[in-house]
Amino acid sequence: MNLLIGAATTGLILALLGLGVFLSYRVYHTLDLTADGSFLLGAAVTAALLVRHAHPLLATSSGVVAGALAGGITGILHTRFRVSALLAGVLTSTALYSVSLFVMGSGNVSLASTDSLQTVAERLGQRLLGLPPSLTLLGATVSGGSVAALVLMLLLVAGLAVSLALFLGTDLGLAMRAAGNNPQMARAVAIDIGLMIVIGLGLSNGLIALSGSLFAQFDLGSANIQMGIGALVTGLANLMLGEALLGRRSIGRCIAGAVVGAVVFRLLVAAAVRAGLNPNALKLVTALFVLVVLVLPRLIPRSRGLPAGESAPSHA
Repeated sequence: MNLLIGAATTGLILALLGLGVFLSYRVYHTLDLTADGSFLLGAAVTAALLVRHAHPLLATSSGVVAGALAGGITGILHTRFRVSALLAGVLTSTALYSVSLFVMGSGNVSLASTDSLQTVAERLGQRLLGLPPSLTLLGATVSGGSVAALVLMLLLVAGLAVSLALFLGTDLGLAMRAAGNNPQMARAVAIDIGLMIVIGLGLSNGLIALSGSLFAQFDLGSANIQMGIGALVTGLANLMLGEALLGRRSIGRCIAGAVVGAVVFRLLVAAAVRAGLNPNALKLVTALFVLVVLVLPRLIPRSRGLPAGESAPSHA
């Protein structure tokens, strides 16, 4: 049961990574490689402030702002200086590695001896829900702090997912979607394409940085300089699995799919590790999963004599 609760909590945290990747990949049709750097930067800024005794909410918010600024820089490089989106992401992500190392001061910052959102969740669980240090759930003894963390992540992710869906239905959100789906039409109605991309990539990387910040506080208990490697692929895996389960006929389904996909994917990973999968092979398995999901829709139509991609229309 502890493994199940921990995997679900981690899945919800990584759902924010999936939501960030959804914005760049499905709304702007761009693989934004800034994700690897902003995931690390969110954790680095949060950890650096926490060990200096900043309030966990302030430290987490600062990590989110840093990630959003990183995404904005990628957007400016792409739209104002005509650097390709792929190269702009690579440049920003590469720079963020050194920036994060400078912010942390070392390759690893432990959060074991400082207050974090994990400790805040445990206190709230005790005060508001009356959760004891340990309790019996479905016949198994589980940590009250783990249950409190799961409840907090569930409320946070649900609130952010609903807010994102509502935001994409506002005038600004519709302008961002138009800039990604049909730039020529968007220019014809006087939408500033460059500004929409900068805002979109900033929002995307802010969510990814939040995921990195929470991952460091709840999952690792530290910020590590290597933790951003493969973040983009992990986010893609969450998104692809969610789309396979719920489809992508509407924005709401895409957003819900990113959340559900992350949780299901993490539960599958936990089950695979428990069954004997070498944790060192985890990133290889994740990359192969994304490859299969990308290639499979192109193979199925061919087997039916249809043009590739005909069975997978995009409505995002």
